[in-house]
Amino acid sequence: MEFAIAKESFLKALQRVQGIIENRKTMPILSNVLISAQPEKIEIIATDLEVGMKSSFPADVTKAGKITVSAKKLYEIIKELPEEEIHFSTRENDWVDLRCGKAHFNLVGLSPEEFPFFPAVNDSTFLTIKGSLIRELVEMTAFAICHDETKYNLNGIFIKALEEEGKTLLRMVATDGHRLAMAEKEIASVVSSDLKNGVIFPKKGIFELKKMTDDDDSELMLSFLDNSAVVKKNDTVVVMRLVDGYFPDYTRVMPADNDKLATIRREDFIHSLRRMAILSSEKFKGIMMELKNGIMEISASNPELGDARETLEVNYEGPDLAIRFNARYLLDSLSVMGQELVTLALKDELSPAVLKPYQTEDFLTVIMPMRV
Repeated sequence: MEFAIAKESFLKALQRVQGIIENRKTMPILSNVLISAQPEKIEIIATDLEVGMKSSFPADVTKAGKITVSAKKLYEIIKELPEEEIHFSTRENDWVDLRCGKAHFNLVGLSPEEFPFFPAVNDSTFLTIKGSLIRELVEMTAFAICHDETKYNLNGIFIKALEEEGKTLLRMVATDGHRLAMAEKEIASVVSSDLKNGVIFPKKGIFELKKMTDDDDSELMLSFLDNSAVVKKNDTVVVMRLVDGYFPDYTRVMPADNDKLATIRREDFIHSLRRMAILSSEKFKGIMMELKNGIMEISASNPELGDARETLEVNYEGPDLAIRFNARYLLDSLSVMGQELVTLALKDELSPAVLKPYQTEDFLTVIMPMRV
C-alpha cells in the first residue's frame, strides 16, 4: 500500500483513537491501529474488543492495501513531524516506510489478518439524535458511574426511551450505590425496541460518545446490532458492546415523601461545601448539615486539623434537622447544574436526599446520607 496525506488529517485520525487502544499486553494486536488505504481515502480502525472506532480521512492513495502499526508510537511520531505532506508505504514482511520532509522512519507492523473484525453497519436502521442533547445528558449523569469492576452492571449508564404524556423522553441513569443521577430530555419518536427496553452503555463507550459530541453540535445516528450499540457521526463509526447485565430498578430508590424542602443559591452552596471539605476526612469528605428556620449551618471537624463552621441563608421553614453527607457527592451534583437556585428535599437524618435544580423536573440526584 502507498498513500500521501496531510499531517493535520493523519494526526487528527490517530488522536481520535488513542482513548480506545488497549494498553495491556495480552493481545499485542490491540495496541495497534489498522490502516486501510482505499481510493481517495484511508480508514483508521482501533478496538479493545469492547469499544471499536472507524474513521475515514481523505488521502492521495497510489496503491490500496492494509497494515497495522503501534497506535501510540505512530501518533507520537506524526505529532513531532514538520507541517508537510506525509508519505506512507508498506514493504514486505509488514514493514512500514514513513517519510516527511527530511525525516525517514522504518517501523515494524503486524499483519492486518490478525486484527479483529469490525462489523459492517446498515445506515437504514439508524435513529437520529442531536449531539448537544447527548452531551448534556452524559455530563449530568456520568459522575455517578460506579468504578468498582465487580459491580459490572453499574459500570456504565442506563439509557431508555419512554413515552410520557404524548412525548418521547430519552432518560439516562447512573449510580454507584451511594448516589444516583437521572436526567431526561425530549426527543423525536423512537422505534428501537432496544431503547424502549433500556440498555447499559459501557463506561469507556460513554466517554467516547461524549468526545464525538465535543467538536460540534451535528446530529448523531444511533443503532443496535446484536449485543452492541453503533453510533455514527459524519465519517466516524463507534461500535460498543453493551453491558450484559440487569440494571437495578432505580425507581424503587426514588424518595416519594421527602417533604422538608430547602432552596439554596447554588454558587453559595458550592463554595461553602468546598471550604468545609478542606477540614473533613481525606477519604470520606464528611460534613454535617443542620437546617433551621431560614438557615443552613454546614460544619466539618477533623481531630488532626481542627474544625470549621459556616451559616448560609436558605428558604426553609420545616423542623430542625441535622444530617451528614459526603461533601464530594453534593459537589459533583451541584457542578453539573446550571441554574441559580437548587432544592434539597429531605425526610430525616437516615433517609436519602434529593438534590435538583429549583422548579425543574428533567434532572435530579439521590444521595445517601453518611451514618455516624
